[in-house]
Amino acid sequence: MPKLLKRGKRRPKIGLALAGGGPLGAIYEIGALCALEEAIAGLDCTDCEGYVGISAGAFIAAGLANGLGPRQLCAAFIENSAAAPDRFDPAELLAPAWGEYAARLRRLPGLLGRACWETVVEGRSLLGAFEQLGRALPTGLLSSEALGAQLRRQFTLPGRSDDFRDLRRRLVLVATDLDSGEAVPFGAPGWDHVPISGAAQASAALPGLFPPVEIGGRHYVDGALKKTIHASLLLDEGVDLLICLNPLVPYQASSEHGADIPRLVDGGLPLVLSQTLRSLIRSRLELGLRGYARSHPGVDILLFEPDPRDAEIFMANTFSYAKRHHLAEHAYQATRAALRQRAPRLGQQLARHGLSLRHDILHKSELRLLAPPQESPCEAALRSLRTSLATLEQRRARDLLHT
Repeated sequence: MPKLLKRGKRRPKIGLALAGGGPLGAIYEIGALCALEEAIAGLDCTDCEGYVGISAGAFIAAGLANGLGPRQLCAAFIENSAAAPDRFDPAELLAPAWGEYAARLRRLPGLLGRACWETVVEGRSLLGAFEQLGRALPTGLLSSEALGAQLRRQFTLPGRSDDFRDLRRRLVLVATDLDSGEAVPFGAPGWDHVPISGAAQASAALPGLFPPVEIGGRHYVDGALKKTIHASLLLDEGVDLLICLNPLVPYQASSEHGADIPRLVDGGLPLVLSQTLRSLIRSRLELGLRGYARSHPGVDILLFEPDPRDAEIFMANTFSYAKRHHLAEHAYQATRAALRQRAPRLGQQLARHGLSLRHDILHKSELRLLAPPQESPCEAALRSLRTSLATLEQRRARDLLHT
């Protein structure tokens, strides 16, 4: 029997859909989820009806479904607290794919011989020879094996599970079958025998960065190749309220309002490629949301994402982990600001599901996600020295004026 709310209403079915975006996406989503859970009375991110995660969002969704709240994920992934049992080691994101390199290198002599034969004997073009040699290139620069192993360790701790079928709530992690191009919903019926850790690893295997992940004789890559959030996997389960997080949005460059980046072309190829990728992701999401509104008109869908004028999020390296403290705090505060701005309309939508905004929390300007960074002795000494030099310079200027 469903849990009843006041006035005999049943417990609302809340779904959570998390898009990808590399380490930056995970950092943004953790900061945003902390803000949402704090500010929305009745929202428990570990007790939703269902979760769908893609790429970096797969790791966050798998943690939530295993009972790890946003603050716990923050302690493990952002703070790296030595006392946290779930401490994440960022070095595991940067392990070279040595096995992939070796496997491809072993193929090089045979490919080189075949390329020479086709060029010299069969008279084929040099382009054909280069195509042959291209098979010796690794399919990914970095290995995700250590990351998958860490997830297996975390999800097999007491009270957790690496088996979709053992979870209290529905969890779906989407990857793409490399050989068919089809999206595969790990965790859905027929796909729930795959370990959660392996599914999350496959969902985040961005082509070119990580090699495809082999599961059951098939190879899988990033789940975002087909859709941005795959929200229909939860909508078809009958959720009443769907909360979506999308970390990557195109930047609205402008010379107005003192924008930091008036013209993206001045940033060269990296900014052009970043804007292109974000525009593709966001346009697919817009199409999907319009389709969901038609196919599921009775469901409230709430989308949270960075402000398109937020240059700080746009300029951050999608695969950088070094500035996680600053960016997580930024995402937390930006989400709080968005909640305040959207409060009138958002309050009505939440009320339909027995939820409400905690305005007292939203208007506490002193609230932070992380404690302010402590100044090291060296930094304190340098700050003191700069202050002293500035004071001396001011005195010297005054003495010159009086002489």
